[in-house]
Amino acid sequence: MTSAARFAALDWLSTLVAVLDGTGGTVRFANAALENALGLSRRTLGGADFSQLFAEPALLQSALAGARGAEFAAMRFEASLRRLGQEPMPVHVQVSVLEASGEILAELWPLQQQVRQDREERLREQAHAQKELVRNLAHEIKNPLGGIRGAAQLLQMELASPELAEYTQVIVHEADRLQSLVDRLLAPHRQAQRVGDVNIHEVCERVRSLVLLEYPQGLRVQRDYDTSIPEFRGDREQLIQALLNIVQNAAQALSGRIAAGDAEIVLRTRVARQVTLGRQRYRLALELHVIDNGPGVPAAIADRIFYPLVSGRDGGSGLGLTLAQTFVQQHHGLIECDSQPGRTDFRILIPLP
Repeated sequence: MTSAARFAALDWLSTLVAVLDGTGGTVRFANAALENALGLSRRTLGGADFSQLFAEPALLQSALAGARGAEFAAMRFEASLRRLGQEPMPVHVQVSVLEASGEILAELWPLQQQVRQDREERLREQAHAQKELVRNLAHEIKNPLGGIRGAAQLLQMELASPELAEYTQVIVHEADRLQSLVDRLLAPHRQAQRVGDVNIHEVCERVRSLVLLEYPQGLRVQRDYDTSIPEFRGDREQLIQALLNIVQNAAQALSGRIAAGDAEIVLRTRVARQVTLGRQRYRLALELHVIDNGPGVPAAIADRIFYPLVSGRDGGSGLGLTLAQTFVQQHHGLIECDSQPGRTDFRILIPLP
């Protein structure tokens, strides 16, 4: 059996992997992720001295010598991987011996990718904890609200003074407002998905038209679509709501530029390849960007913008991005944010068939 056939399953990994000869350290197999990172084909890499692909070859050579001498089961170190026509890539390297064959397995994790995966895992854990907290808290709030509202209505019926009745009306009004807030918190967890074929550009166009109706002057919503993106199975209304929440947030942050007439939001769609979401590898994923030229996310809340009730705007409910993240996660996806003054980029990733 050829090396390509023996190690074909490694092509599904996002980790950069090379299988090396146990004596000379030459490349017997390189997976697709390593090919993409280096800009070299596995045919070119086959038989090459793997250590020469590093800025400091001695680091890998020392690790290979230790592996051959059975000095350790696995060794880890940090190094810089040379890339064709690009800057070296900082990577975390693990070298271990395949006992059955004596070959050496070299696994490399780009440090930026590792940071991203750690951040994604934290986001998912936080989202799960927030969901349980919100559901429990919402139920605890909802139960006494009905009693407060009913008591205020009964009290209003007994009051002779219209002036005093105004106070009970305030109680009823505020109870209704809190009830609406609780319903919005619980909505994503109550409603079953209505799954069908989704064309992401129809979703984008619907959101674009709604936002331009709300902001007819001073705001441009630019299209930058990859029309080759296929349809996928999902809940169209949930995705419209998720995207609308993000775009409305961007428009509200652009209020100053809208007044000046130079506000801009870009809706950009692309296909991402070999994407890992929730520790699962997907061959293709939708990459939908919402980019605005506003002031950026306040630094004080940058790490908490997807938390419920966290808002950088006076009077904001802090629920829009939380609900958007929930809806996208129900499609096995994720929303990320990269923000700096003058450019904020919300990126939605959703697996494609």
